[in-house]
Order: sequence, then structure tokens, then C-alpha cells
Amino acid sequence: MNSNDNQQQRLLEIVSLSKSYCELCETATEYGKEEFIDRVLDLLPRIYWNFFDVEPAGISLEDFGYFSSYVDQVMYDDVRNRVLTVIGADDIYLETFEEDMKYSDTPISASISEGMADMYQPLFDFVQIVHDSEGSQMQEAFIHCKEEFGNYWSQVLCNLMKAFNNLKFGNNLNDDI
Repeated sequence: MNSNDNQQQRLLEIVSLSKSYCELCETATEYGKEEFIDRVLDLLPRIYWNFFDVEPAGISLEDFGYFSSYVDQVMYDDVRNRVLTVIGADDIYLETFEEDMKYSDTPISASISEGMADMYQPLFDFVQIVHDSEGSQMQEAFIHCKEEFGNYWSQVLCNLMKAFNNLKFGNNLNDDI
């Protein structure tokens, strides 16, 4: 398998992971809280690693036009509300990487459901562009999504990992010592 074929295979895997994430968000209320948390904890690190690890082959954002978003406010709110329904009272967590935290005497909170919806938007757009172009714009869509990953949603993903890890394992990290 040559490097171009390997790149295409990796991009297809990323499309599949992104699609799985979007489907999980869209069907969140079909899961119990524990199963939902387990599924999220399965997907988030793999999404992070793949967006971090794959480098586009010789194309930059300047090489193609603008992609419009498929996700409107109604879709965003629907995803946020579905996740909120499953997570419930555990939706709010303390955010330590918020820029305003440097200047605040009070803790700053963040919302799991909002973070999930924030990630849903670029990932759904990515999957939809690939689908609508029948794969012909997969690399361009990936570059666009990876740019957003680096600028914004990679930090959201890391913060969500921390929040979901806390929901899964709680504060009893030292119980076995």
C-alpha cells in the first residue's frame, strides 16, 4: 500500500469515527447514562489521536473555497438537549483552561452537553461534505475540520475527556493506594 492509499484509508477511518460520534450525539437518549459515558470515552481519545496524527498531503486551506455549515441552531440545540437529558445534573463541570480563569476569583463552569454540541458541528459538517461530494472532497473537508480542531475543538475534546473521566471514575483515584 503506497502512502496515498494509506492516507485515504486513514481519512476513511476518521470519517467513520466522526460519523459514529455524530450518531451517538443524535441518539444519546437511547442510552442509559453509564453506557453513554462508556461510548463517549471510547470515541473521544480515538478522534483526538486521528485528528492529531494525520497530516494532509500537500494541500492547505487556501487551495479551496469556503465550506458552509450544515448545522443550524435547531440541530445544535437538539444535540445539546439530547446529551443534557442523558447526563442530567452532571452536565456542569469546573473548567480550568478557560482564558478568563486567570483573572477570576471564582470557578468557571462549562457544560458537557454544550461541549458535545460544539464538537458535533464541525464533525457533522465534515461527514456531510464527504457524503455530499461522494468522497471527492474528503481531503479538503478533513483539512477544514482539522484547522477547526487545532483552533478550537481539540481543547473542548480534552475538557470533555476530563469531565467524562470524572463521571466514570469519580474522585476516588486514591482509593486503591
